[in-house]
Parts: sequence; C-alpha cells; structure tokens
Amino acid sequence: MEYYKQLRKYVGHQPLILPGSNVLILNNKGEVLLQEREPSIYGLPGGLMELGESFEDTARREILEETGLHIGTLQLCNVYSGPDYYIENPNGDKFYSVSAVYKTLEYSGEIIADGMESISLKFFPPTQLPDGITVNYRKFIEDALL
Repeated sequence: MEYYKQLRKYVGHQPLILPGSNVLILNNKGEVLLQEREPSIYGLPGGLMELGESFEDTARREILEETGLHIGTLQLCNVYSGPDYYIENPNGDKFYSVSAVYKTLEYSGEIIADGMESISLKFFPPTQLPDGITVNYRKFIEDALL
C-alpha cells in the first residue's frame, strides 16, 4: 500500500506534507511530454515518494509506471513548496505538496499510457500548452523552459 494511504488511516483528512517528483521529458524538438490524467486535464508525469526513496528514485519509478519510459540523466529545475501548494481533494483529504521538478532529454522505451493514471501521453510545445493543464504544472514548465 502506498505510504500516504497508510498515513491516512491514522490522520483521516488532516493536512499532510507529501513529497514527490515530476519530470519534464523533452523530445528533440524541445516539446514536453504531458500526461492526460482525466479527460482534458493535463499534467507532468510524476507522483508521490515512497518510504526509503530519494526524489530521483521517485521520478524514475513514477515515469516508468505512468509512461513506460526509462529516463536517463535528470537535471533538477526547482523544488516547490509552501502555501501555494496546499491542496484539498474532493474526498476531503488535505495536503501540502513538496515537488522536486526535473527535466531530461534522455529517455528510452515505448510511450505507453498505463490506463489508470494516464489516459494519454503527448508531446506539446512549451508555448502551446493545452487549456486543461493545471496552474502548478504550467508554472513548473514555464520556470524550467521559458
């Protein structure tokens, strides 16, 4: 079971601090791979840290799970945290996200949406992001690439 789900058994909907990683995977045209998480809702592939993982370990595991890709060298772009990253989920869960954002040009494998966390995966030019990208992911991309 995922670590944060274990914590929820004890704290219910109370706020948690949840660390995770996201990765800007860039193709040779400089386009960024976006994950359609829900119909017309886009973000960067990535997810929450498990016990004993580093931010890089988390990035590599999540990318493989969600996209089918193996990634190479990761360059840390920034770490985002604080009140701007407070989230209340529709189920009542509250948390503060701490996100390490990386970028890479090195990847191998076949891009495959997992069907659970990824409906589809597609490269977009950073200046032509879809309307359905969330504010935080748009900021991560703009800070890293523009």
